[in-house]
Amino acid sequence: MTTIDRRTTSPRPPGGPGRRRTINGAPVPHPAVRGLKGIVLLLCCAVVVLPFVAVISTSLADQEQITNAGGYVLWPTNPSFDAYAAIFRGGVVTRATLVSVGITVVGSALSVSVVALLAYSLSRPGSWGHRPILLLVLFTMLFNAGMIPNYLLMKELGLIDSYWALILPGLTSAFQVIIMRAFFMEVPREIVDAARIDGAGELQILTRIMLPLSKAVIAVIALFNAVAYWSAFFNAVLYINSTEKWPLQLVLRTYVVDNTQIGTDLPGEVVPPQQSLQMAILVVSLIPICLVYPCSSGTSPRASSSAP
Repeated sequence: MTTIDRRTTSPRPPGGPGRRRTINGAPVPHPAVRGLKGIVLLLCCAVVVLPFVAVISTSLADQEQITNAGGYVLWPTNPSFDAYAAIFRGGVVTRATLVSVGITVVGSALSVSVVALLAYSLSRPGSWGHRPILLLVLFTMLFNAGMIPNYLLMKELGLIDSYWALILPGLTSAFQVIIMRAFFMEVPREIVDAARIDGAGELQILTRIMLPLSKAVIAVIALFNAVAYWSAFFNAVLYINSTEKWPLQLVLRTYVVDNTQIGTDLPGEVVPPQQSLQMAILVVSLIPICLVYPCSSGTSPRASSSAP
């Protein structure tokens, strides 16, 4: 009779010295490795956050604190909002902020509309001129007209010194059209065919089926366009001649990059330090975008694309 060695056939108990812990099938790193990763992550966060803290703190500091700190203050001892009151009291920053908000809202809305219409038409294989228009859109991803032809085009259209010169050049993007077209093509054809059988037209299919199923990609594209319109200043340098039509980014460039002195319209008023005024304008230009980003954090392109 043969004997069986149970030591070689019995399975190793779970959690033994030769078995690593796993979570969802992935091995759990050693505590020392996890601690090192946490320290590296904290250092990376500090590198990102400290410049923002320095900008905000410097905008709230007085001249003595700025001089003692060598230009940038990390923690003001006596914070004051005099710099913010001064820049908004002068009127230039207030007017530029309203201009930037208007351009961003109008430009983002028009851009999403144009991109959605073009992407939907290109996602329908039987649409008129489908392939030539698609090739033309792809061609613009490789070549552009350049600065001088664009300026001559704006001049011939009579858009020099007009707000439309800040909106129309960035109205559409070939990359965004391709992305939205891919989302539209992932919608099952059965849904579209059923809508056509019920008598829905192309515009109804777009507004009632395609757009609701593509909320995630619409939110991302709207965010990208909003950031692009809000941050753009070069078009204003080329096309805007009147200072009262300057967007906030051009005012920021004038006072911060070019180091133009910021004064006050009221005689005898004590002007805050120029460094505080410059950092206050920078904070004002950062706040809207910092408020917009969390609004799009809940979108999920994968969940939207898998909708029935």
